[in-house]
Parts: sequence; structure tokens; C-alpha cells
Amino acid sequence: MRRAKGPSTLSGTRPRTAEEAQPVRALTRSSSTRTGASPARAALAALVALVGLIAGERAGKADIFQYTDADGVIHFTNSPPAGGRAKLYMRNDGGKRASSLAAVPPQDRDVARFTRYDDWIRQASALYQIPEQLVRAIIKVESDYDPRAVSVSGARGLMQLMPDTADRLQVRDIADPRENIFGGVRFLRILANDFNGDLELTIAAYNAGEEAVMRFGGIPPYAQTRNYVAKVTAFYRRYRTIGDLVEASLAPAP
Repeated sequence: MRRAKGPSTLSGTRPRTAEEAQPVRALTRSSSTRTGASPARAALAALVALVGLIAGERAGKADIFQYTDADGVIHFTNSPPAGGRAKLYMRNDGGKRASSLAAVPPQDRDVARFTRYDDWIRQASALYQIPEQLVRAIIKVESDYDPRAVSVSGARGLMQLMPDTADRLQVRDIADPRENIFGGVRFLRILANDFNGDLELTIAAYNAGEEAVMRFGGIPPYAQTRNYVAKVTAFYRRYRTIGDLVEASLAPAP
């Protein structure tokens, strides 16, 4: 795993909101523990539960959501847990998978997009005491600075917030670039507090969810998450070392 070079700590404090009762901690670099995948038995149990849920819910036309708890157990439910990162698995329109939803990949190719949201990025970074370069790296990897981007799982906007996460963060309009940025940076602040300021764990939790990181005691052994952490830290390093935002953003991550 590539690590960002140079200092990566924050200083200063600000008044906490009720949601952020934990003390502010600085973002730092540290190594993380990785373990093996979940047992096959747990996967089989999840599959059996899913089949039963689908059979019971098709008649009732209820959406089905998927999430992983702190023990690494995969759950399928028609009532996602509050404040979690449950993803829509099946819609209530006859059994279509969430992956059949119309995703909108980043399409904005105007280099002006890399500086278009500067004021809001700086304001949110200062308010929640998260490095501006980290916010930019997250936006670059998540949406390539296109606020219209939508993932197959339903994540939206510059920082690709899931709708339930946006609700938890009191984001009123997930499609609004300013609200999306402030909501995403607020979430980073919460995750940084949860993981004692560890940079890589904060990034991993933003991608895979807090429960997965706690379950594995480090970066989850998911190829997508590991690749995500590597890309974000690479762009974080570029934004720290290259003064020109366009140049830093256009350079491909290693």
C-alpha cells in the first residue's frame, strides 16, 4: 500500500456538533492490519436469507437493501439501519437488481471543473479541519469533479454520497455541489474521529463503510477498497506537492 509522504497532521479545534461528540483527532499515517475474507458459511447464510426475503417481498413490492455489520455478516433487509451505508440491492419494480439502475459516469471534460468548486472545498475543509488536498483527492477519485455522476449503487454527486448517508449528514439536496461537498467533508471528519485520525483507515471507511474497517481491524481485504485507498493517497500526495490544481488533477494516479 502506498503511503502519503510528508506531514499529515491537523492543528486547531472548533466547536463540535451533537453528531461529533468525540474529540477532534489529527489525521496521521499508520500501518493497518489486514485479515482474510469472511467464512463461506456466512456467505451461504446470507444467500439463503436473501432468497427468503425476495420470495416474501416480491408480493409486497418492497425494496431490498444490503449492508455488512461490524462482525462482517452480510444482511439483506427491507428496512435499512439508520445512519448506515446500506446499498439498494433490489428495487420494488419486479425484482430488478440495483446494478440495473442507470448509472451516470463522469462526463465533464472541461479542465475548469478542477477549480470550479475551490471556495466550497476550502470552506468545508476549514470548518471540519480536514486537509483540503484530501478532499480534492476524494472528489477526484469518486466523481472526477462531475457533480452529475451517479454510481450503480446510487451514490451521487461530487463526493458520491449514498442517499441514506446524506440524510444522516443532514444534506438537503444531494445534487447540489456545495451541500454534497459539505456533507462529504463532514462525513470524513466523523470517520477521522472514529479511527483516531488514521489517514488510510479514514479513506477505507469512506469507501467500504465503518463496519467493514472495524471488522477487519484495518483496511478490508477487498480489491476495490485497496485500489481506492491507493488512488486517493496518490492524488493526496500530488495535491500536496504540485501547486497547479489542473496539473495535479490530470496526472493519472499510479
